[in-house]
Amino acid sequence: MSCETTSKNATPPQRGIAPGSESIDAHEVALRTTIDPRIPAVVPGFDAPFFQAGLAGYSDAAMRIIARRQGCPYCVTEALLDRTLLAGGRGFAKADLGDLEDNIPGGIEDQPLAGQIMGSDPDEMSRAAVRMIEQGSWSGRTRGVGHKDTQPLRVEEAPPDERLAFATIDINLACPVKKIKAKARGGHWLRDPEGALEILSAVREALPSGVATTLKIRRGSDDSEEAERNFMRLFDGAYELGYAWATVHGRTVEQKYVGPSRWTFLRDLVRRRPDRIIFGSGDIWEVEDIFRMIEYTGVHAVSVARGCIGDPWIFRRARQMMAGETPTWPTLDEQREVLLNHFHLSAAVNGEVKAGKLMRKFGIRFARHHPESETVRRRFIHVSSTAEWEAVLDEHYTKPSEAGAAAC
Repeated sequence: MSCETTSKNATPPQRGIAPGSESIDAHEVALRTTIDPRIPAVVPGFDAPFFQAGLAGYSDAAMRIIARRQGCPYCVTEALLDRTLLAGGRGFAKADLGDLEDNIPGGIEDQPLAGQIMGSDPDEMSRAAVRMIEQGSWSGRTRGVGHKDTQPLRVEEAPPDERLAFATIDINLACPVKKIKAKARGGHWLRDPEGALEILSAVREALPSGVATTLKIRRGSDDSEEAERNFMRLFDGAYELGYAWATVHGRTVEQKYVGPSRWTFLRDLVRRRPDRIIFGSGDIWEVEDIFRMIEYTGVHAVSVARGCIGDPWIFRRARQMMAGETPTWPTLDEQREVLLNHFHLSAAVNGEVKAGKLMRKFGIRFARHHPESETVRRRFIHVSSTAEWEAVLDEHYTKPSEAGAAAC
């Protein structure tokens, strides 16, 4: 999910509530799984039924490009507050999420991309959505993460199909962040569906018809009957306003990131609204979970969030399964290449100092795939520069590739 993090309060990996799903043969499901043609009709290039969710503090252009190189067809930026966009950069309060530079497209390789925004006021949200589109307009820096300092090109100089780098604008009605001055935002809008629909309407009206709008939403504010009624009012209203799809997370706002998600809710929702494009989210930890969710719930695509941090190969394995191939774990050689490229991309996006700090948390997660996981994890924790990162790779990722494959 867009605000999902690996916080200390988050539940460790576990299966979502889905009685009977343990009998599903994910490999057999994968062989007959295809993309609903309505999805690539909205977003050309979205050619497989899974994608990388926005992850606060993680999913910048560097992470997205690494995922795409492993087969991810579509990515979402982390949630960016309307006030951050309207302020022209970072937000002016500690509660603000995201940094503008982390959320602009990372070049032609970073497409198709959804820009996700969150806020409290219809007018501000509509203006922020337009600003998001402007941030994605053609320029020298959208040519690639290594070209941030190049002279911008005028939008009219770009090919017509590349002038807007955001394929969709995604409205976050899921993140369980705190309110600001008693104003709702994110998942708190589930207690006020009419107010949320005003925001959705304002954003849809402000954007060109060629820019699709989508939303991320949780299954309710809590487990009450009123919460479910509010969800359905908001869910139905979004489609009536012209939203292309909703990504529905199986936890409530009250749960935050604790406890299992309810795949049963997703299943029942798809059955109640069979004509709508619905994406699923919650407790996707292994590649098999993607296809178990598709089979159990009937959703049209699956959002992979915490499960892909340090494991961009999950997307490669998913495509292998759909092709009838045995999914392969990364060898040490493959891990080294991705780890090296990820750091260099991060340095190009964030600068070496920031990348040195940011990549530590990625290194911790990447280390899980190494046969000497704990030793490598401890080494990555102290990395602060490109040279130090490469030193860890030289020391621990130069063994025969077969060792890496066997360890995973």
